[in-house]
Amino acid sequence: MSRRSAVKSKAKAPDASGIGPRQPCPCGSGKRYKACHGSAGGAVEVAVARPFEGLAGERELIALREFVPSGTAVLPLVGQEREITLATVLPMAAAALVRADGVAYVGLQVQTRSSDISRDLARAVRWALTAEAGDVLTVVGPDTDAGDKPERLQDLVDLDAPLDATVHSDFSWWMPEGSEPSGEVALSLERANSAILPTERIGPAAYWVDAGDKAHLRWVRPEPEEELLAALARLHARGELALGEGSRYAGSFRAHGLLVPVWDLDRESHAREWTEAVEQLGTRLDAALASLADEPLTSDERRARDGLLGRQITIR
Repeated sequence: MSRRSAVKSKAKAPDASGIGPRQPCPCGSGKRYKACHGSAGGAVEVAVARPFEGLAGERELIALREFVPSGTAVLPLVGQEREITLATVLPMAAAALVRADGVAYVGLQVQTRSSDISRDLARAVRWALTAEAGDVLTVVGPDTDAGDKPERLQDLVDLDAPLDATVHSDFSWWMPEGSEPSGEVALSLERANSAILPTERIGPAAYWVDAGDKAHLRWVRPEPEEELLAALARLHARGELALGEGSRYAGSFRAHGLLVPVWDLDRESHAREWTEAVEQLGTRLDAALASLADEPLTSDERRARDGLLGRQITIR
């Protein structure tokens, strides 16, 4: 008996990271730590699961980072004269650049060299604040640090300022008005424009995307995952989870610590035709969330939640 107890205790002991092997991995994968970053050969540095936490624009940042093809948003910097614009994708997947006319961009959909996307973005912003017209930062990482204390994006911006995202139909904004691309930039622009998926923003962090065979609504939600799933299950059990005729709930994915529910939509309907339905669903979802405090899930709703859990994936 004592031997079994000792073995059991050893199996539950946290490692040097302070994370128990059976606890959820902090990278947000949904796996236990021992089967993910805590496994033999796992990453030495655990990724920050929710890099944009604390920012009013967190949900828009996730959308721009993960699935909006061509979008921009002016960064609400504090105490800086130069304006920095966040961008989904830059020419040749650059981390940052300053156009010939002096407009400075920082890319979101880029490869990073650290475990914290927020820190890498702060590094790119610091570079862009002092870079000259025509300069390009190809990759950002720890070697980009200018000081002894690495900053995060949260250290540079107004935390309460919303992020006003603009969705573009192509990548013509890469170039200053009246100028023509050439060389590698022209080739990169052509490729980017040919691969773009038609996308429109139809609500806060809610995006309509035409994927070709069907359209989708991808909606980054701010609620804790467990609460959101319970509310979605309540609506599903009531038959109130769809957006109306020609729509169905497809599932959800986790991205940077938040859940993104997805609906399949009839692509024959214009994006704006779904705006009212999204608003109405938002109202129903808010009511379902509020009801959870006093009304536990019924057996039908718990079964609905189990079904929704089976339609989840993690992308970041």
